[in-house]
Order: sequence, then structure tokens, then C-alpha cells
Amino acid sequence: MCHARRVTSEPVHPLDPTGADPAALAKVVARQRAELERLRDLAATSAVLERAKGVLMAVTGCTAEAAHQELLRRAEDGNRTLLEECWLTLGGLLPPKEQPPAPPPGPAAPPAAGTRQVAPAGTADLAKTLGHIGRDLVRVGTPHELAQCLLDHVAPETGADAVMLYQRLPEGGLELIGHAGIGAPLAAQWRYVPPVPGVVPFDALRCGEPRWLEDLVAEGDRFLLMGEAAERWPSRAWLPVPAGNTAYVALGVLRGRGGPFAARERELLRAVARLCAGRLRAFDCPVERSGDGVTHAVQAVFDALPGATILLAPLRAATGEVEDYRIEAATPEAVDVFGRTGRQMVGRHVLESYPSVAGEPLWHGYLQALRTGVPFESEPFVYQEVIGEVPVTATYSVRAAPLGDGLLVTWVRNDPADRQEQRLSDVQRLGNLGWANWNLITQEISWSEQTYAVLGRTREQRPLRLEQLPDLALPGDAGPLAHAIAELVRRARPLDVPFRIDAPGGVRHLRLVAEAVTALDGATVEVHGFVQDLTPQRSAELALVESERAMLLQRGILQAERALAARLQHALLPLPSKPVRLAGLRVEVAYLPAQSGIHVGGDWFSAIELPDDDALFVVGDVAGHGIGAVATMAQLRFTAKGMITTGSSLTGALDRLNYLLLHSRDSQTTATLVLARYNPRRRVLAWAQAGHLPPLLVRRGEVRYLDRPGGMLLGATAAPAFEAAELHLEPGDRLLLYTDGLVERPGESLDTGLARLAEAARAHGCGESGSLEALLATMLADERRDDVCVVDIRMPLEGVADGAEAPEADA
Repeated sequence: MCHARRVTSEPVHPLDPTGADPAALAKVVARQRAELERLRDLAATSAVLERAKGVLMAVTGCTAEAAHQELLRRAEDGNRTLLEECWLTLGGLLPPKEQPPAPPPGPAAPPAAGTRQVAPAGTADLAKTLGHIGRDLVRVGTPHELAQCLLDHVAPETGADAVMLYQRLPEGGLELIGHAGIGAPLAAQWRYVPPVPGVVPFDALRCGEPRWLEDLVAEGDRFLLMGEAAERWPSRAWLPVPAGNTAYVALGVLRGRGGPFAARERELLRAVARLCAGRLRAFDCPVERSGDGVTHAVQAVFDALPGATILLAPLRAATGEVEDYRIEAATPEAVDVFGRTGRQMVGRHVLESYPSVAGEPLWHGYLQALRTGVPFESEPFVYQEVIGEVPVTATYSVRAAPLGDGLLVTWVRNDPADRQEQRLSDVQRLGNLGWANWNLITQEISWSEQTYAVLGRTREQRPLRLEQLPDLALPGDAGPLAHAIAELVRRARPLDVPFRIDAPGGVRHLRLVAEAVTALDGATVEVHGFVQDLTPQRSAELALVESERAMLLQRGILQAERALAARLQHALLPLPSKPVRLAGLRVEVAYLPAQSGIHVGGDWFSAIELPDDDALFVVGDVAGHGIGAVATMAQLRFTAKGMITTGSSLTGALDRLNYLLLHSRDSQTTATLVLARYNPRRRVLAWAQAGHLPPLLVRRGEVRYLDRPGGMLLGATAAPAFEAAELHLEPGDRLLLYTDGLVERPGESLDTGLARLAEAARAHGCGESGSLEALLATMLADERRDDVCVVDIRMPLEGVADGAEAPEADA
């Protein structure tokens, strides 16, 4: 219930046709409310008693009268009120057992683990405190209200500053279902707690015993502490809320002072936990899952909304009947009969803000919307308000739409002219255009507010005549605009002309669209149209053109670089047309450039015979792409061949290549490498590697990756340590050296790619029966995103010709 604007004097409210005094009506409502509260407490107490009797009847099979007498007996024996005993029964717990008689005098012994100590002194005061809590619990309807109620009662007794209620979730975590004293940010941070070790509420629920945190400096090593560690709450207690044999809710009590909990404080908190069990079980509605921050977030949204709108939450009696509504949020334009607006209305009840609404058709419409879920819209009514001492009459209707468990109520003004004017204003604002009208007979000129804004003029400046518009345009656009206006006036030709003006914020790109209204003789008597600001669109178009121009230029540069790098790569890395023989081995080489992107990579290989009839095999991969990667590849390739040819060991060559890369033009470049030297007399392949993928061996149908000797990628450190390993080749063996482009795929682990290569090698055979082309087709079915280099080394079977070409200088 609200209306469109605040009034400055007493309105005649449409829902109060009798003109009764609102203040007097409010007093009547207040008295009625007090009586309703008393009746609600009585009904709630009766409901708790009946539920507790039902629990005893279900457990023991006794009659209702016997159950009532049993509750009275238990309350008397335990020095408790009947209401407190009902809460204990609903919690599924028996009353605490009495402690055994005190032992004979002697040395004091520590209490047994899990034994609850009862302070003999102060029992009557404790029972009185619990009685007060039990009576107040009948007013509690949500876990948040329960937490606040507990904090109000235990704070004076224990020095508590905050209370938290956590419920165990089916998936194993915890959810904060109620809190008081901790603030919305902290509640949002700890709203959900995953099942991680060290969380104190988890520990209390798992063990079924309270956890008393009295020295957080020591306890901080064992537990994960919530909030500001030990600074804000230096002592805390977490107690399981019993529910039969299992606890699902943990009660946390956080204190701003340190030190241990006294025996009486512990006893009080244990009893409070048992009372919580009954109250949680007796709730009539599901647990609320929204924190206090949600209400603030909703009001923040309402603060930015136009019009008059409020969000109502129904307040129900114990019978479920709606007896009032609480205002949860309100827009700034909402106002009640007392002149309160927006946030001032939040938290108040409808019967307080609009006393005369009770029993009216609008009240029944609210109930109908809640019951059916169908929005309700009232009949239009006339409402008169006084604005600036001037009576203003308007037609309104009220619309109530269900939203969750509440109602979203909006006042809608039904004046057609006003609505049309508002829509036209919205269209002009959103389209950044303004309409204009020129009467050529009377010389009257009408501009909308948006026209002044588009043309960069103020309301103090008179609107321009039609023929004066070219004076605003830049010199290059003034002539075409003047010509188009002249044709419009003389020949009634519609115009649609772009032009630019110089405004304080810079040049604006505008568009004028107009048409003529002619008399019977064809003469133009009136011109109407609109002027539109196209600066954002034009700026975007110019930016797009400039971006496309830059992209084409960059593409040309990159394509030229790719062509140059490709020519250098082909010149430096010639590929043999057929398999070759090296030191008695059949060697086949494949190099496939990437299909995506426009860069050439740094993958490379060498396969040559050495002066002592040994064979050298090298596969490497330089990080990066383009001419720089190709140049580094050439350095490493020729240097590696030169050093091995002149007698360097494999590990010594890797040391020198690492030094070369660290002192190259780009000292940040890295590379991986495999060096292998085959001795045909011993049939032994000695190899070393620098951060490269392991070679793949296929032997007698079995596939395995060689164990890599130690070696870090080149260019990573100034003091690397390289090791060498040996492999004895047998007839029919097949050994694959390759770069990472063969096995890596986007979104896939490296182990998956290596497993796929091993399976492909096993499927395509070994010895002379295997096909490198078939293996590559299997591995590279999708688009290649990186260069691929493979050296396929095979040991022929005994007495079988391999059919390879004679060895070349450098395969």
C-alpha cells in the first residue's frame, strides 16, 4: 500500500473514505495488537504442550491425560517449569541424570571424561533463568530469532557477545541457519563451511560433547577458528544440540572476555542447548536460509527503483490466518498516511501505516493473491493530494503480485496523458533524440527537453528557426544541411541529413530527420521531425575501421615474417625424400608445420653419420615462434653437429649448448633437446637429454618409454647437470624421437597424449612392418596447433634388406 508522491498536507486517502483521525485509529490498532500478542502467546504455549504430549504418547503408548501428568511430574522432579519440560521432551532428550553421592573425604580426583559437573549452589537461579528462556521461546519463529533470544538471555549470565547456530547438511558440510551479534559480513563469509578437519562445530557434532575453547592461543593450532581469531572472541563454547541419538545442530557461544567457563556457566549452556532442540523441532515453517544481508540487499534494490512499491511479508497467527503484514522494503516514492517514506516505512506493519485498510476490498485482494498465487489488481480509484498547496487529482490502481512468501505491492497511476508523455520522454532519452516542430505561418517553435540536450543548448537559449540550424554545423556540413532544408521548405521533400556540430565535449555527429505539412495549394506551412545524437555509434564505427586497418597491417607483417621464416627453415632444415640408411639403421624423418596461427616454430632434427661410422641423431624444440626461434634453432643445430663431430661427449655438448643459449642475443630463450649417438659395432645407442620428452621404444610388440637420464632444459640455469644413458638395440627394434607437438592437445594432460602415442605405435607394428605415415595420421587427426618433428629409427631384422637410400651428408 503506497502512493506515487509525498504530500505536504493531510490527504484524503482512498482507503479511508470516512475521514477518521489516523492517530486515533492507530491507538485502537495498538490495543488490538497487544491483545493479539497475548492470545498468540497462549496459543503457542498450548501448541508446545500438545506437541510434547504427542511425543510421550508415541514413545510410551500412554493416553493424553497420562502424558500430561507425566510432564507435570518430570517438571516438578527436575525443578523446571512445564513449558521448559515440554521443550526438553520435544528435543528428544531425557532430563539430565542426578549426580551420584559425593565420595568420602579424601584427595580430590579429576572427574571422569564426559561427566557433567553440576554446581549445587544456584540451582534455583538456574531453573529461573531457564524458565524465562522457555517462556520466551514461544515467540520465536525462525533460527535467527532463536539466536537473538538466546543471546539476550545468556549474555548477562555468561558474558556472551555472539551466538551462532550451524546445521549439518546432507552432503556433509555445515550451514549457518541462525546468528546474533556477529554482523552480516562475517555471517556471509562463514555461511557455508565445507567438511574440512579442524572446524570446532564439526568436532562437537561428531563427538557429541561440548568443546570449551578457553585458551585460543593454544587451541589455534588444533582448530580452525572463525572470525578474527583470538582478538574479538578470546573464549568460545560449541555445544551439540541433542536430537535423539544424533546431533544435527551445533550451538556456538562467543565471548569478548577470556578465561575459563565457570561450572554454572557450563551447566546453563548445556541446558540451553537442550531447550534449543525442542524449539528447532517445533518450528511451524522451514528453516530460513536468508541472512540479514538479504534484507539490506533487497532494500538497496528498492532504493534505485522508480515509482511507489513496497514488499510485504505476511504475519500469521497460530492458526495460520494472516492478521497483518510487515513492510520489508519500500521505494523512495512510497509514503504512508503519516508522511513516512521509503526506508522510514521498513519494519512497520500495514495496519500501523494504513489503519483503515482492514476489511476493505484491497485487504481481501491481498489474501486472494497469497492464496492463489495470481496477481491482484484493484479497481481504479480517484485520489486527491495537495502538492505545493495546489490540489491535484489523479486516478490510481493498486497491484499486488506474489513474490516468494510475500507480496510485491505497486501503486500505478492510470492517467493516459501522463503515461503517454512519460513513454515519449523515455523513448527520446533512450534513443538520444529529441523532437522539434516549426510552424512557418505563426513562427512558433516547439522543442522537447532532449532536443536542447542533443544540440548542446540550454533552456535559457531560445530555440532556433529552421533556417538557422546550418549555423550550428561545422563548415563542411553547413552547405548540404542548408540545401536539404531549402528543398524541404520549397518542394516539401523529406530530409534525412547527417551533420556535425562543435559541442563543449567535442565534435558531435548528429542526424536531422524531418517532413513537411502542406496546405491545399502545396505550400509548406509546418515542419516536424527529430534530431538524433549518433556520436557513440559513429565513434564505434570509426574505431572499428581503424581497428580493421591495423589488423590488416599487422596481418601483412606477420605473413611476411612467416614466409621469411619458412624459407629460412626450409633452407636450414632439408628433408630427405625417402628413408635413409645410417650406420646400418633405417631412418625416416617427418616435419609438419602448425596449421593454426601464422608463425613458424623452432622444432628441428639432425640425422648424420660421423667420421668414425657412428650415427648422430638430434631432436630439439626452441621455445617461441617466428624468425627468432628459427635463428636459435639454426645455432643449436649446427653447433651440436660440430661439437659431436669434433669429439665432444653428449653431456659436454649439452653443457656448451646451454652456455651458448644463456649468452645469446635473447638470454631468456629456452630449448629442449635429445642427443643420441649410435655405435654400429656394439649396437649401443648412447643418449642424453635436456628437458625433452622420453624416446619411445617398440620391441617385439611391446611398447615402453625409456627412463630419462638427468638433464634440465637449455637456458634455464648457468650450472646444469646432464647425465647419459645407453640402450642396446636388437633386430626389429623401433625407436621414436619426437617433439611435443605430436602428443600435446588443448585441455588434455600430457600423460594422456603419451598414452595415445604408445597405443598408436603398438597398433602400427614394429620393425619393417610399421608405417610412420600411418602413425602420424592417427596422432594428428585434428588441426595441428604446433610444429611436429619425428625421427623414426629402426634396426632391420637379420638378413632382411631395408630398402632405404644410401646415407646422406645430413638427413
